[in-house]
Amino acid sequence: MRWRRALVALVLVMLAAAAGAALARSAGDPDRQDPVRAVSAGLRCPACQGESVADSRSPIAAAMRQVVADQLAQGRDRTEIRRWFVQRYGADVLTDPPARGVRLLLWGVPALALLAGGYAAVRTLRPGAGRTGAARTGSAVPWAPDARGARRAWRVASAGVVALVASVAIVADRLDPPARPAPADPVAVALQLAHDLETQNRYDAAAQMYQEALRDRPDDDVRLRLAFAQLRAGDGAAAQRTARDVLAREPASPDGLLVLGLAQRNSRPVEAVDTLRRFLAVAPEHPAAAEIRRLLATGREPVGP
Repeated sequence: MRWRRALVALVLVMLAAAAGAALARSAGDPDRQDPVRAVSAGLRCPACQGESVADSRSPIAAAMRQVVADQLAQGRDRTEIRRWFVQRYGADVLTDPPARGVRLLLWGVPALALLAGGYAAVRTLRPGAGRTGAARTGSAVPWAPDARGARRAWRVASAGVVALVASVAIVADRLDPPARPAPADPVAVALQLAHDLETQNRYDAAAQMYQEALRDRPDDDVRLRLAFAQLRAGDGAAAQRTARDVLAREPASPDGLLVLGLAQRNSRPVEAVDTLRRFLAVAPEHPAAAEIRRLLATGREPVGP
């Protein structure tokens, strides 16, 4: 008997060692050590093909990782951060978006079939099920199946459940094909990220996001947002170049004249006055017009563009 006890002890020691190794590997998981990477791995990079935010080197992915880090620092958990991204960019921003539409049947029907099948098996195959029912009622049950008949009925029912599940899978696959989900619009993501960064007074990072958006969508509205971000970041030269690009196509652009005039104030003060007067001439009702008039009258710095 001793050798049996020794064998049992050896097996227990081996199991304990295996459990310890598994815990050590789990503790050494880089995703656990790096919570930013763990959350970013569940987000899809909108500017990449098949890469997560954790793996991508694109500027948009870098900005999204920074957002994740900021929110973790604010005490938000993984679920709250994922919800924040979904609210802004839709469920496709997730690498594992939740099942929806007809494909929910692929999850619901098998679960219901298993529950129904288990219940039927318990009711049909338990020993003496038919006899117990007959004894309880005290009467013969002519329709009660014998053990062989119950097994046959169970096999037929099982085959029917399998056929049902297979049919649902085929139909759901045709009605809602498992096409690869399209990533979120990279331009929309870049613009939203830039806006969020501006609300945090991170204008350099916001300007980078606007430039990313411009690569995919050369649009003067985006270009003007970039010019204002560059101006607020203190890069007057870049703001002037960007504003001149807009004014080359639309010389009377109020926002183009506004940002150009404000950007010229340090390097070309005389031209700045002329530019800002042109701005007032073409857009006297602009929300910034009153502040610009006060600036030209007193020479004080404006509150903001």
